[in-house]
Amino acid sequence: MILKVQVNRHMQKAINSLLRFLRRSEIPHILRIQTTVIKAINDFMFSRNFIQLLPILTSKFTDPLGPDPNSSIQYIPKIKYNGFELCLTQSMILHKQLALASGLKKIFIMSPNIRLENSSRRRSGRHLFEFTQMDFEVAYASMFDIMNLVEDLLIHILWKVNHLNREDLESLNRDLRMPRKPFDIYTSHELIETYGEDWEDKASQDHREPFWVICHKREFYDKEDENNPGHYKNYDLIYPEGFGEALSGGEREYQYERLVKRMKDDGLNLNLYKEYLLIAKEGLLVPSAGGGLGIERLIRFITGAKHIGDIRLFRRVPGEDVIF
Repeated sequence: MILKVQVNRHMQKAINSLLRFLRRSEIPHILRIQTTVIKAINDFMFSRNFIQLLPILTSKFTDPLGPDPNSSIQYIPKIKYNGFELCLTQSMILHKQLALASGLKKIFIMSPNIRLENSSRRRSGRHLFEFTQMDFEVAYASMFDIMNLVEDLLIHILWKVNHLNREDLESLNRDLRMPRKPFDIYTSHELIETYGEDWEDKASQDHREPFWVICHKREFYDKEDENNPGHYKNYDLIYPEGFGEALSGGEREYQYERLVKRMKDDGLNLNLYKEYLLIAKEGLLVPSAGGGLGIERLIRFITGAKHIGDIRLFRRVPGEDVIF
């Protein structure tokens, strides 16, 4: 009986705490803005003749997210099913390339991602271990085609929120400024020279409008400039005011020999990607470029939330307990 009373008191305290979080006064404003943002993204992508695909949640392979030095993934979660070992999706990048092999030209997906980040990421204010990306890919596009597209998309989203959610923004004490095209472009080498290796937060704090950072040493699928080895045709969009990375993307490696070389250079087990490499070997992958826009990070930027966990009804922050 005593144990029962103790458990009930503990549960009641937890429930009261959860209700306070769920009933925060800012949540309706944040979720109304989120609704506007998601509709604006879909309307924009449809207007540019993109085909929407449904997300892939399990696969024999997923984005390794390495050797990116900014990654802090602890491990890739896997499940056993029907005699197969399947990964949970960390990113749909490889499936986007395979989708274009079907003959599609422009695709996008509202894609859930599972990335089991180190608990130290809790302090960053912008990391979740379960989040959604607007993932997209365009056949035969260059990095500058994609950068131009994303600038138009972000301006469209901010315009919609400014016009449809004025009262919500006022309730959140958030004044959104409209960025001007073209956004500034820096190389990662320039920013490292100016701010040091951990340039992202400092550079973001120093800007009042979004900007691009190009040329990052990252995963095997981001295309290396064959005319300038050691340099890469990829890009990150960075929000201003300290909100950090918004989008990551690049032109893609698609030739079998290049993919194998890059994978070997990264020390990856080629057998894990044998089906993907078979398609590449048959010459079925096409040149493409694309990216992934983090929905929760976008909502955080628009609403001015201090921590990305604060814009979620059900928090999924590295290092925090999962309640629901």
